[in-house]
Amino acid sequence: MKLNTLNIKLKEKKKRLGRGIGSSKGKTSGRGHKGQKSRSGVAIKSFEGGQMPLYRRLPKRGFKTLKSRKDVALFNLDRLQKMIKKNKNLLSTKFNLNNLQKSKLLPKRYKKIKVLGFGDLKEKFDIEVNFISKNAKKKIEEIGGKVTLVK
Repeated sequence: MKLNTLNIKLKEKKKRLGRGIGSSKGKTSGRGHKGQKSRSGVAIKSFEGGQMPLYRRLPKRGFKTLKSRKDVALFNLDRLQKMIKKNKNLLSTKFNLNNLQKSKLLPKRYKKIKVLGFGDLKEKFDIEVNFISKNAKKKIEEIGGKVTLVK
């Protein structure tokens, strides 16, 4: 096998527009007659011929605060309970951002903590958080724990 004997088309030839009637793409070059689309330099994005465009027919939805999503660690009560079950020495210290990051239970990229109320607790503990749901606060205080909000 030799390079000069390989039978491969590397590039398909482009149809040359506007080169006479015999070329099958002559005169109007496949653009039809007159109108905005036949002119050069015109792009009609999302135009649907006067019909209400899709992006305007659909309702506006949602709102995303990216800042708060990236730097807030979310904890459910059942996750805290699992952490306590694994490391009993966590009960002796206060649950807060610094202690969780020192014990490598939380990555350092988080700047705040939010506790949510899913799950049940068995041990009482003190916790220092930035945000907490009403349900989570109620469950922690029922057991005898203490919640401190840090701003």
